Amino acid sequence: MIDLKALRENPEAVRASQRARGEDETVVDALLSADERRRGAIARADALRGEQKTFGKQVGRAKGEERDALLAKGKELAAEVKAAEAEQSAAEAELAELHRAMPNVVHPDAPAGGEDDYVVVKHVGEKREFDFEPLDHLDLGIKLGAIDMERGAKVSGSRFYFLTGVGAQLELALLNMAVAQATAAGFKLMITPTLVRPEIMAGTGFLGAHASEIYRLEADDLYLVGTSEVPLAGYHADEILDGPKRYAGWSSCYRREAGSYGKDTRGIIRVHQFNKVEMFSYVKPEDAEAEHARLLTWEEEMLAKIDVPYRVIDTAAGDLGTSAARKFDCEAWIPTQQAYRELTSTSNCTTFQARRLNVRYRDENGKPQIAATLNGTLATTRWIVAILENHQQADGSVVVPEALRPFLGMDVLKPG
Repeated sequence: MIDLKALRENPEAVRASQRARGEDETVVDALLSADERRRGAIARADALRGEQKTFGKQVGRAKGEERDALLAKGKELAAEVKAAEAEQSAAEAELAELHRAMPNVVHPDAPAGGEDDYVVVKHVGEKREFDFEPLDHLDLGIKLGAIDMERGAKVSGSRFYFLTGVGAQLELALLNMAVAQATAAGFKLMITPTLVRPEIMAGTGFLGAHASEIYRLEADDLYLVGTSEVPLAGYHADEILDGPKRYAGWSSCYRREAGSYGKDTRGIIRVHQFNKVEMFSYVKPEDAEAEHARLLTWEEEMLAKIDVPYRVIDTAAGDLGTSAARKFDCEAWIPTQQAYRELTSTSNCTTFQARRLNVRYRDENGKPQIAATLNGTLATTRWIVAILENHQQADGSVVVPEALRPFLGMDVLKPG
């Protein structure tokens, strides 16, 4: 949730954020009005309760007819208190609903607009010129005995797959390389739950506009996570931290990919289940931007290890999702598509998630304050696509990036 104090002090900044996202800015005024009604209702209820307390002392001292008259008036006052408390509850419920529906305030430097309005920050690496017709990752994966989409669909339906043989080994090598880098940088490794309670999923901001992408187990009232960001954000819910925290979460991830029919349906680019190592940080709000830059640097360090050309984009406001104030994506070049595809993403969620989940730290005066949260991808199953396509040879073999070889135990992946 956004900071209501900041909203009152600078509502125009929130209106500008809504405009940048392409969303309705009139909700800002609705939220301000609801906040004013709640504060007014609290003041009225408090005043009436104070009056009732004072009046009760008068009744205790009165006798006879005076006492009877005061008791009658006391009943009227009690009814007024009850009505004021009901008004307060209604005002608080209205505010809570509007408050939770409001997305995070966009960073002023983030580009305005939608999915196609990103800004390219930089390009890294040279696109390879092939002297043969390159195969796509699925054809390569089949030749290598690494990917089996057909049996994945037979067992689980479309957009499911088996990673087999060297495919499974390659994914584990990637994730272990990510873990090695993360732990060397001081992240604490976590293998996280992949089922979470509704309040944790809602706390991270995923049950708003993106709720249709999430698998829900209705009988158990649990959600399957699409990223370990969710359980890691909930890990310290209702706690006061003793300092900044960095975690690296390894988990299977599940996404319904609702509304993406016809997009990247071939192979393992856009699937319903994949594995990922995710960085997650808790810091003081004033340290969040610097931490965001560090997360991006670590992501690029990982990309350098697989030696593929990529670009970094500053994601436009309308494509940030509910929780992020700013997001940078690293997109690898996929030769057979002649296009860039996202491999990593890092988001600065400022205090938005921590406010919902009540995660705090103590300032220099010992007073609890809301923390900031950030996340960033270090490796996922999709990285296999970029590795196979960019490092393939004419005979269908794939040269393993040098940094990955100690984790995989192979220099070359060969067909058959």
